[in-house]
Amino acid sequence: MSLPPYTFITSEPAWQECLAALRDEPAIALDLESNSMYVYRERICLIQISTPTHDYIVDPLQKLNFDGLGELVQDPTVQKILHAAEYDMILMKQEHDWDLHNLFDTQWAARILGYERVGLANILEETFGVVLDKQFQRMDWGKRPLSSAHLNYAQGDTHYLFRLREKFVAELEAGGHEEEAFEAFEINTVIRPKDGIFDPESFWGIPGIKLLQPRQRATLRALAIFRDQEAKKQDLPHFKVMGNKTLLALAEAQPRTMNQLPHIDGVGHNLIRRYGTAILRVIEAAQKDPLPTRPPRQRLPDAVQERYDNLSEWRKQRGLARGVESDVIISREAVMALAKANPKTTAELEALPELPPWRRQVYGQEILAVLRKR
Repeated sequence: MSLPPYTFITSEPAWQECLAALRDEPAIALDLESNSMYVYRERICLIQISTPTHDYIVDPLQKLNFDGLGELVQDPTVQKILHAAEYDMILMKQEHDWDLHNLFDTQWAARILGYERVGLANILEETFGVVLDKQFQRMDWGKRPLSSAHLNYAQGDTHYLFRLREKFVAELEAGGHEEEAFEAFEINTVIRPKDGIFDPESFWGIPGIKLLQPRQRATLRALAIFRDQEAKKQDLPHFKVMGNKTLLALAEAQPRTMNQLPHIDGVGHNLIRRYGTAILRVIEAAQKDPLPTRPPRQRLPDAVQERYDNLSEWRKQRGLARGVESDVIISREAVMALAKANPKTTAELEALPELPPWRRQVYGQEILAVLRKR
């Protein structure tokens, strides 16, 4: 299916004209493209906006004034239609400190309705017979110039969202899920982006660390810090400097000479040429580092853990019975809050913000019954 012409905006006058048109709309469809797989800290590289009659593609690298878009994003009277909105909202919060209000998330609508495949391409193909070209899913959107093929791909991410919203609203109303869906949309507009500051202790999360000896773990920590420094210096994501498996192999092997490096898994010629000398220096210095101690894991009291397990099983079975994933029923954060608070009455349930009104009304008595179990 061919798409209608789009407007590609690269200048301030054209952008202000676009904003003037958007201010008359009760809803806009929105999507963002970033360069997260190519840089140390991602940024918004393309903005797609659709109305029922027009598609706009905006180049934010042209240093346009985005105050007007921020007003629309944060305006509770203007509905924003996005598919899988979380990452886009994180980008907007990180880069502009915008808090999105009045969301319709077509992916969450699909999940609440029990769709099995909820990626945008899957849904469009199954519902409208539209096949999206996936060849640019992993491209570096920070590169310029953008070809017409790139822009056509980007247009498809918002062009169909109004039709999709119309379809899902009808299905939500027919199934009695409309209030549930809009509660989920509102919950999901509350995001907490990470601060983006590297944590030297994050090396404890590298798979395989349990197999290392204490000195090897000290080396792994030093290598992880070195990798972050190089990634930041070169504006690259961590994996483009060294992958976790390579870090682990180096920490395990503890090489001391250049001749040893080629025999280590994941250490190729290019890595040796770029970082070989520095890697050996880091490993040598790590021999004198204090042995790292893993932060103690916060263990739940037995009674809380039992309640958490019981609620998790109830949530799982409730989801299976309805044909949805368990977090559609209630969130994992709600399960933990309930397990810790152990409410015994409806009034005590109301004191927990993690369990919002619709879910409290529908599932409250079942939850209280589960919590009474011994």
